[in-house]
Amino acid sequence: MPSTHHYHLEKLTDIHSKLLERDTVVDIFLPFQYKKSEKTYPLLLLNDGQDSEAIGLKAMLEKLTHNKDIEDVIVVAVHAGDRMQEYGVARKPDFKKRGARAKNYSRFIMTELIPYLEYQYALTKDPQQRAIAGFSLGGLSALDIAWHHGDYFKKVGAFSGSFWWRKRDSKSRFYSDQHDRIMHQQIRRGKYKPGLKFWFQTSLKDENSDRNKNGVIDSIDDTLDLIVELTKKGYRPFHDIHYLELKDGEHNLKTWAEAMPHFLKWAFETKKI
Repeated sequence: MPSTHHYHLEKLTDIHSKLLERDTVVDIFLPFQYKKSEKTYPLLLLNDGQDSEAIGLKAMLEKLTHNKDIEDVIVVAVHAGDRMQEYGVARKPDFKKRGARAKNYSRFIMTELIPYLEYQYALTKDPQQRAIAGFSLGGLSALDIAWHHGDYFKKVGAFSGSFWWRKRDSKSRFYSDQHDRIMHQQIRRGKYKPGLKFWFQTSLKDENSDRNKNGVIDSIDDTLDLIVELTKKGYRPFHDIHYLELKDGEHNLKTWAEAMPHFLKWAFETKKI
């Protein structure tokens, strides 16, 4: 690989969050000659940043930039803390009280981490070139943050997003998809955010669960139903919403590593001259 397409990794371990009441760990992937450049760069903020090495993110970025598939981009990979409490939907925990600190995590991203990043790094001022993404619960969190901060992030990616997140146990006689899936209800009750674009990935082997016995696993049902809610808001499939379904994919890092180049090319495609 030519040296001009190498990425440099900086690991930040001393960012204390008052909101999360803990030290945070963040990996920063910087393009080659970043320090010598006077330009600003697109931003990808990635939940579950501790998995960056496992999915081969550095080599992936180098290959895609070498092939001119994507622009040089700064990737900020935030290591997870207590995923079951810090990821989720900020306005409401699920029926098991998971996600109780999701509001704090969202505020950490927007009021502690991003101001620090903007001070330290040459990030773009163009929200169309700022994206947030995550895996599973991290994907749910990413969508929640983007939905509430559509003025900052205009692109969001969810890999096998946990859109089953619900306020009532699905085994309850009173449960209904329509009323109890928290993210779906949030989109339904929310307002259209101009310019926001969505990328979703699922796999046929994400899980075995099929709540409504319709022959389609819940992971796919929940994602497609969420896309329906977005289209009702005015977002256009194939323009504002992209959906990738992997036939042989599973709910794991290997599958998300396979899907990641598709997302990166969707979010940061090289501008045609």
